[in-house]
Amino acid sequence: MFLKFIVAAIVSGTPLLFGTLGEIAHEKCGHLNLGVEGMMSIGACAGFMTGYYTDRFWIAILAAFAAGVLSALVYAFLTVTLMANQNVTGLTMTIFGIGLSNFIGVTVLATTSSGTLKLSEHIMAQMGNIHIPVLSDLPVVGQLLFSYDPFVYVGVAIALAMGFYYNHTKVGLNVQAIGENPAAADAAGIRVTKLKYLNIMIGGGICGIGGAYCPMIINGGKWISDSVDGLGWIAVALVIFAMWSPNRAIFGSFVFGALRVLKFYVPKSVPVPAAIYDMLPFVITALVLILTSMGKSMGKSQPAACGLNYFREER
Repeated sequence: MFLKFIVAAIVSGTPLLFGTLGEIAHEKCGHLNLGVEGMMSIGACAGFMTGYYTDRFWIAILAAFAAGVLSALVYAFLTVTLMANQNVTGLTMTIFGIGLSNFIGVTVLATTSSGTLKLSEHIMAQMGNIHIPVLSDLPVVGQLLFSYDPFVYVGVAIALAMGFYYNHTKVGLNVQAIGENPAAADAAGIRVTKLKYLNIMIGGGICGIGGAYCPMIINGGKWISDSVDGLGWIAVALVIFAMWSPNRAIFGSFVFGALRVLKFYVPKSVPVPAAIYDMLPFVITALVLILTSMGKSMGKSQPAACGLNYFREER
């Protein structure tokens, strides 16, 4: 039972991992993006609909990534070039993304005779759990490490790659310099605007993949409106929980994933209403934000210039 709980927690935390990594990419370059929920919703719609019409899993993932990139490009243009308020722009992106996703879903749904949108068995097989000869058959270890769908492995790979990128490459260190002090970075010859656009767009694409995970895996390949269901907001708080570290985001997403599936593994004899378990991830999210606002004792702090637009002529 405990092993099944661990596996379920990893699966449940995977979309949170993508959303958290996307937000980390934004905040590292100085942008607080509250539009993660909207970008994930757009990615969910693009990925699912592409998979529905093409029956190709990897094409669907590329479509989800591209949709996230495009939505992030809009956000970048508004906040980097036009210097619009980042909080307002992010909230607007969330409202727009959820509305657009639901509108497209309802429109496509109206064209079907069955009244439902479900991915074919062909594409479901493509995104099923990967079986690695010998390794997947190992007792305990095989189920714990080698029995997941492609999304899980892609998410972990992206997290490790981002950790290396930000801490061990010149470009990644330049991005962190921009997040701390864009004026000083600009004076040092770093191309601030270019790197901001690049990181925001990549972060949006990662969020888009996380969104696609919701209807394609969590909902069992069936389209449901509001499929992201608040995971984008949890991801924003998870960035703080992970202390802006892509590697720590792996652990953070597992913890919050465990909270999301806890109700299915608690003995029925425990007299706790199911609604308590449903709201538990959001309560913990609120506590993380409260504790962070009370002090900076949690370790690494948010990039100093995060949330502040950079106007070159003012430096």
